[in-house]
Amino acid sequence: MNILFLTVSRIDSIEKRGIYTDLLRYFIKEGNEVYIVSPIERKYGKETHLIEERGCHILKVKTLNIQKTHFIEKGIANLLLDYQYGKAIDKYFNNVQFDLILYSTPPITLTGVINRIKKRYQIPTYLMLKDIFPQNAIDLGMMREGGLLHRYFRKKEEKLYKLSDYIGCMSPANVDYVLKHNPTISAKRVEVCPNSLELSSFDCNNIKKKEILNTYQIPIDRKIFIYGGNLGKPQGIDFLLKVLDTNKEKEDRYFLIVGSGTEYSRIDQWFKENRPGNAKLIPVLPKNEYDELVRSCDVGLIFLDPRFTIPNYPSRLLSYMECRMPILMATDVNTDIGKIAKENGYGVWTENGNLDEFNSLLDKFCNNTLSIEEMGEKGYQFLLNNYTVENCYNTIKSHF
Repeated sequence: MNILFLTVSRIDSIEKRGIYTDLLRYFIKEGNEVYIVSPIERKYGKETHLIEERGCHILKVKTLNIQKTHFIEKGIANLLLDYQYGKAIDKYFNNVQFDLILYSTPPITLTGVINRIKKRYQIPTYLMLKDIFPQNAIDLGMMREGGLLHRYFRKKEEKLYKLSDYIGCMSPANVDYVLKHNPTISAKRVEVCPNSLELSSFDCNNIKKKEILNTYQIPIDRKIFIYGGNLGKPQGIDFLLKVLDTNKEKEDRYFLIVGSGTEYSRIDQWFKENRPGNAKLIPVLPKNEYDELVRSCDVGLIFLDPRFTIPNYPSRLLSYMECRMPILMATDVNTDIGKIAKENGYGVWTENGNLDEFNSLLDKFCNNTLSIEEMGEKGYQFLLNNYTVENCYNTIKSHF
């Protein structure tokens, strides 16, 4: 099959690890040819071009800045994507007979190009729903409910769902949300198709851990809690800073914050003002270096803004589980990420804002009331059974 994959994620090589590249490599492994359309933002100063790799063709389309930029430019960039992608596909992939269109959210604005290619080749479509917009923007106070922008993007969202023959959601709560708020969609078209990864083989011995921790000047005699990935509005940074502040005098724990995003400068300012002795802020790292650092820590942290009414399911969960790390979560009450972790014994959860309960859970990890090794192994086994690219591939391929 010739698979067309549309995304706003930055993909420069099929060989790099990530939830999309891992899955697409598995498609290639199973004998499919993959055609990726991915943005190259104006900040990189390059024109639209094609990258050829084994069984894969990556079309880099010049766009405005989409990631980690002002919301106005981000909004305009997303509106222009439909036209820009369509024009580039016509130029570079005009002679390709596609058999399936895969795409993810964000964005929801590619309905024009999806509809045109779907009709041209009479082929099926599969949406991997990673983000529910515009409701997430309303939840965070970035858009007014019922306003002009909300109505416009809500119509785009409804059209995207209508165009999609199947909708793969990250968790059961996401399936329930989509069906509840879009009653015209048949339940037969909506299923769980979670974030997934290709397992890597790595050495996780104590000697290597010490070397890595020493490289970053991190003490080796404490329980290390890591929070890695995007540092933006959706992550509920207020609560993260409260956690750091109320624990900054405790010497049995160490907090590692790694990543980038719109809230990075705010976190950096907190570190400069407070100079905590048991925490460190590190800018975003290359994927392989980040993975090494995660393997050297003890507990993974996940935060989500408490205002969310949509059930987010952050992909950073996968890195923690792969490294056999238990997960401590503070989120809104609508996501099922904490419920699934608790039911399967690999994580603990409290509502974002419940500082006393969160600190109590930190204490339990530090005094070994909660077994890091046992919970971490349960997480790894759950990953093997549910979150591998083979499982995700089989879910999608079962329809075609």
